[in-house]
Amino acid sequence: MEIEATAAREAAGAEAPSAVRPLEATPDRSVGASVTGLVAAGTLVLAWATILAVGFTRGVEGLGVVGAAVLVVLSVFVHTGLFITVHDALHGTVCPRWPRLNRLVGRVVARLYAGFSWGRLLERHIRHHRFPGTALDPDHHAPGSPGVVRWYVRFVGEYVTWGQLLWMAVAFNVLSHAVGVAEGRLLLFWVLPALLSTVQLFVFGTWLPHRTPEGGHDNAHHARSAAFPPWLSFVTCYHFGYHHEHHALPAVPWWRLPAARRRLAALQDTGG
Repeated sequence: MEIEATAAREAAGAEAPSAVRPLEATPDRSVGASVTGLVAAGTLVLAWATILAVGFTRGVEGLGVVGAAVLVVLSVFVHTGLFITVHDALHGTVCPRWPRLNRLVGRVVARLYAGFSWGRLLERHIRHHRFPGTALDPDHHAPGSPGVVRWYVRFVGEYVTWGQLLWMAVAFNVLSHAVGVAEGRLLLFWVLPALLSTVQLFVFGTWLPHRTPEGGHDNAHHARSAAFPPWLSFVTCYHFGYHHEHHALPAVPWWRLPAARRRLAALQDTGG
């Protein structure tokens, strides 16, 4: 519980610049915000389960090559959404009004996504927000090694554990041998999308926003945002491309980031 209390203080707004603190210093604890967060999380979990069920029962044989490819793409997108849900739960923004339920959702979805340890995710995400772009940031590339492939490998290695791999191996074998899902279908519709989603998360949520621009970063978060319209921002990574806004206002859930972006831009235009 202590580390989760720390997350609420550190990862949910302690580093926001004073000029933007009044906007979203803490998560919106209204019933409406929590219900919206829970509906979004529930919709993603339901979509994830439906896609897996269709892929596992029909396979390429029943879907056709084009249908199977479309299902894989959808599965990657939904897997990414599961992790974004976990990320928001780390910030307490899935269900701010009921913190215990928020943590439960985060823990369950982290396991569903890829057997992740909630505690490990929490500890590392706190460090990412407290020490962005430094040697203490687990999401940052190794010193002197900004190459995208090496950065990705280091990024994934910070979060994967032997316990997680064991969890996934057990789940794979249960689905294969006890449930009877063909291994090819498990690999195509479950394992491959989960792996590809880590690439999507890395590219749009870490590499593009946190790579050092020519001349260096111009803010304490060492983050910049993609100049995407909202629809493209959603498609690429659930608005995670609005990354400077997320670091400036970490108490804002993913579905409110476009509005937060507009509000921050208005503040800058008026010199607020």
